[in-house]
Amino acid sequence: IAAVGYGTGGAVGLELGRDGVDLRAIGTVNALTTGRPGEAERIRCPVWAGVGSEDPIMPPAQRNAFTAEMEAAGVDWRLTVYGGALHAFHHPPVDHPTVHGVGYHPRHARRAWRDVVDLLAECLPVTEDPGARPG
Repeated sequence: IAAVGYGTGGAVGLELGRDGVDLRAIGTVNALTTGRPGEAERIRCPVWAGVGSEDPIMPPAQRNAFTAEMEAAGVDWRLTVYGGALHAFHHPPVDHPTVHGVGYHPRHARRAWRDVVDLLAECLPVTEDPGARPG
């Protein structure tokens, strides 16, 4: 089982890992939440996170806190920062000029999705024929 989500869904995925749920992967876009001290040590799977460089909801200080937490816990993690992207860069309906700090970025939306698929391919290998038996 993998936990992958955008926004709140990604935060839930991180919390599942911090609660010690047996996951094969955690992927989060736009949600770099941090837990209480010691919680991240329960994460036993790779974590991938993606965030826009111009996201005011996940600013550099939040990115730094997230990476420090992952490092301190010895988690296998990686963070992709998408240059020029705002919060919710993956979601076209969010591109509202009146909502500060959010905006659709189609190129980075595609890249983030590919990064999620790559994470799943790495952590949840699939055989060509799931019904095939060795021998």
